[in-house]
Amino acid sequence: MHQELESGWPPWPVWSAVWVGALSALAVGLIIGLIGYAVGAHQLTAPRTSRFGDARLVTTLFSVAGAFFAFVVGGWVAARIVGTRRAEPAILHGVIAWLVTVPVMLLLGALGATAMWGAWYGGLVAAPAWTATPPTTPDIAATVRNGALASVAALLLGLTGSAIGGWMASGEPMTLSHYRRRRALDDLERPRRAA
Repeated sequence: MHQELESGWPPWPVWSAVWVGALSALAVGLIIGLIGYAVGAHQLTAPRTSRFGDARLVTTLFSVAGAFFAFVVGGWVAARIVGTRRAEPAILHGVIAWLVTVPVMLLLGALGATAMWGAWYGGLVAAPAWTATPPTTPDIAATVRNGALASVAALLLGLTGSAIGGWMASGEPMTLSHYRRRRALDDLERPRRAA
């Protein structure tokens, strides 16, 4: 039996909320990535891209903002659809939406579509095993390493964003002292519920 919300509407099932949150994160990330391409934010400053510092400042800002805010939206959507008012389950739903998004992005990367989300997700995909691999040079090795580092940073920023988005959707204050007060109130109400 579903619990009723204030509006009288029952909340959606959990997996529906998680999938909608994951799809929201993908959509917002795609929009931010395409805007970055449209304004020229994903261009490198030099033809040699093996150095981590070869990216322009606006490229880095678009990539960081896209990785973070796409998952803030995804976490917020997942938590709002589920209809919880506590921060912990809201954060959990946001993070689960992030977890669902990661394999979807790997699949999209295997199909060659991660470039539209910006340069940070380029390290999610390597050359398929059936293709001929070119000889490895120090520049290629450094480029692959930097792509992997950027992808890890983007994924961790997304995880942080999904947790913050879920917390924002719960409506609970983002302070640690709130939890001490809430725990004290819960301890006072627990004997009343048992009676």
